[in-house]
Amino acid sequence: MIWKKFTVETTEECEDLVAEFLNEKGAEGVLVEDKAPLSADDLKAMYVDVPLMPEEDDGKAYVSCFLQPDFNIEALTIDVKAEIERLAEFLPSGTGIVTITDTTDDSTWADAYKEYFKPFRLYDDIVIEPTWEELADKKPDDHVIKIESVMSFGTGTHETTKLCIGQIRKYLKPGDSLFDVGCGSGILAFTAVRLGAGYVHGMDIDPQAIKSSYENAAVNGFDADRIGFTCGNLLDRNYITDAGTGDGGSIRPLSPDDYTKDLVLNRGEDGSEIETVGTPLPQKKYDIVVANILAEVIVHLSAKVRPFMKENGLFITSGISSGKADRVKNALLENGFEIVDVIQMNDWVSIVAK
Repeated sequence: MIWKKFTVETTEECEDLVAEFLNEKGAEGVLVEDKAPLSADDLKAMYVDVPLMPEEDDGKAYVSCFLQPDFNIEALTIDVKAEIERLAEFLPSGTGIVTITDTTDDSTWADAYKEYFKPFRLYDDIVIEPTWEELADKKPDDHVIKIESVMSFGTGTHETTKLCIGQIRKYLKPGDSLFDVGCGSGILAFTAVRLGAGYVHGMDIDPQAIKSSYENAAVNGFDADRIGFTCGNLLDRNYITDAGTGDGGSIRPLSPDDYTKDLVLNRGEDGSEIETVGTPLPQKKYDIVVANILAEVIVHLSAKVRPFMKENGLFITSGISSGKADRVKNALLENGFEIVDVIQMNDWVSIVAK
């Protein structure tokens, strides 16, 4: 479907009011763009690990919504201009200029990445292979990871992923259990299974990542007794839910349908409602915990992850820019870890702690 992008030029003072007005007029989602500088709290919540280049704040804001072609856009334009004039009696409301553009066809965007994602050899015996194309020089003893969906982070091409897989390969013993915090598309989890892990649990805060991981698990032929994925956040009440089995984890092939379970409404420690999928999982302890995320997240995880680790368990971290490595090391040491290995690839660092 070709959607219409409806954009109103207003001011930072009025952006929230205009967004609410569009919602009242039937827009189901609103996008707000401005150049207002981020606060310290904003930066902390975003876990930014790269420098942001602020633009000069001009006070303007652009509020957009996406409308189906049969929406009465002419009437909405008239209503919006009248609202901008009304707001101008109380606040600077801007020009109220409305622009309407067509979006691209959303029936094809989800497959656009396939043109660029090609099979490749990550290590001598580890191959990442999309389901639509085979690697020409595969060997009989290769560990092949098939990928159907990368609609979340993770094709395995980035240095941070290669570092992490190299450390899993180095430290994983046959039969070890592994917990992948921030699993994305499941690359690390699948590699661990191929390398001999007994059981792997992948978790991500993004439901789309869990859906992608289950789709990828299905094409690799993994069973529920070897691997599972959950939607949760160790930095937010440590809540984990079973997004895949929901029936206690019976042994059977996984499929994308595993994700389509009824939503269960639970309450966090502060009494707030948490909408989750499936049933709560019991907390387990793992031989290895892996986090290929960002330095700021790993700093916080270092104070949260110990209850999920066996005695002498390993915490393999990656996604750390070289300038943040010392900060991560200090956080790990402060939380009772011992640094056992540090490796670097270009500007990225992997730290292994016990």
